[in-house]
Amino acid sequence: MKIHALYEKYKLFPVQVKASFWFLICSFLQRAISMITTPIFTRLLSPFEYGQLGVFTSWYGIISVIITLSLFSGVHTQGLVKFNEESSKWSSSLQGLTFALSAFWLIVYVIFHSYLNHLIGLSTIQMAAMLIMIWTSAVFNLWANEQRVNFQYRALIIITILVSIAKPTLGILLVLNSNDKVTARILGLVGVEFVCFTWMFFIQTKKGGCFFSKEFWMYALRFNLPLIPHYLSQTVLNSADRIMIRNLVGESEAGIYNLAYSVASIMILFNTALSQTITPWMYQKIKERKEKDIARIAYMTMPLIAFVNLALILFAPEVVAVFAPESYNEAIRVIPPVAMSVFFMYCYDMFAKFAFYYEKTSFIMGASIVGAVLNIFLNRIFIRCFGYIAAGYTTLACFMIYSAGHYYFMNKVCAEYCGGVKPYKTKIIMVISLAFMASGFLIFATYDYPLLRYGIVFIVAMILVLKRNIIYDMIQNLIHLRK
Repeated sequence: MKIHALYEKYKLFPVQVKASFWFLICSFLQRAISMITTPIFTRLLSPFEYGQLGVFTSWYGIISVIITLSLFSGVHTQGLVKFNEESSKWSSSLQGLTFALSAFWLIVYVIFHSYLNHLIGLSTIQMAAMLIMIWTSAVFNLWANEQRVNFQYRALIIITILVSIAKPTLGILLVLNSNDKVTARILGLVGVEFVCFTWMFFIQTKKGGCFFSKEFWMYALRFNLPLIPHYLSQTVLNSADRIMIRNLVGESEAGIYNLAYSVASIMILFNTALSQTITPWMYQKIKERKEKDIARIAYMTMPLIAFVNLALILFAPEVVAVFAPESYNEAIRVIPPVAMSVFFMYCYDMFAKFAFYYEKTSFIMGASIVGAVLNIFLNRIFIRCFGYIAAGYTTLACFMIYSAGHYYFMNKVCAEYCGGVKPYKTKIIMVISLAFMASGFLIFATYDYPLLRYGIVFIVAMILVLKRNIIYDMIQNLIHLRK
């Protein structure tokens, strides 16, 4: 009866709420499958090989921005709304532009492949696989954006889950039967994407009937080119540390750090889920000049993000023990600062929405570039002095500065466009942030005292039980934002 009642209630939800729910479930399943297979790959690959794979992933993120200009990011979604009556033509033209850019950079690589292979530190096969993956991923993201905007979640969910299962399955088979295990893993990824995503390019291009549109291509380039430093800086903040650890310390250390970063980045899923739920509501409030209403949700979601990251820090020793053999144990020491960084990633997103809404790209670019340059500078100094674990703390410091920069520019935007209204109170933001960091470092200090740490687990569990109604109300409030 209860299941039937829940199903009846579910049928009454608006399509926006249903879509948000299934997109969230899909994201969790995708991440869960990835994490379930991580212990397999950490045992099939040595820390040295896992480090090589991490470096490939880092370069992939950076080169993807350069090649595709991140056209599948904000500009595509904005265009789907702006050019609503020509949304199919808009999508097909961006597929055409992305293909043209990818083809151009492929030619550049063919001409300068020896130099680029040496510069990046990857083989020709690995680089070729990367270029194919960059295009297929862009194709998928353009198609997926259109599905999300139109709330057509069924096909997207099926494809995402299918790919999430196929990638590790094929990867494991290839790794087990290959001497070059890193390349085998990469070929498993690109093979699945090429088979599962390529058809989307032809479907969208045929549906829109427009490979080239001067109007749409120019609009997309004008909008996104000023944001490239921002997208590139974000990627550098997330990726440069692994590349620099490989170059300054070694492949094995890069592998250990890569595992820690991968585990900590699970929490980014919560950031994404909350952001997708809150963003349309925030933009509507900004449009209605009700900026002060946003603070209520921010003060509720920031502690929620802080809590899930504290939970990861609390169980970091057990998580690492499950996901990797003893040779990766030092990853435990990297998880706390990187998990704290995830909290400040969420804060940045809450602050930057105002600059995005009013298209103040120079503000967005300024804060992002400062964060990325500082990250490289600090990594170069502190990794040399204190080893690769220092990269976790430089990442934390940079995301704190990154977040503070966007907070400063948010207030400047609001002073210009919102009549001087400040959406958040600095004192409250500071209290939440400092309490979170103090708690994180306190838990970190208990790693050598298991009984004390388990005592904290028991206390937290009791608080959750006692405050379950408050937590339930918070979740209900967030769900109702999409209605």
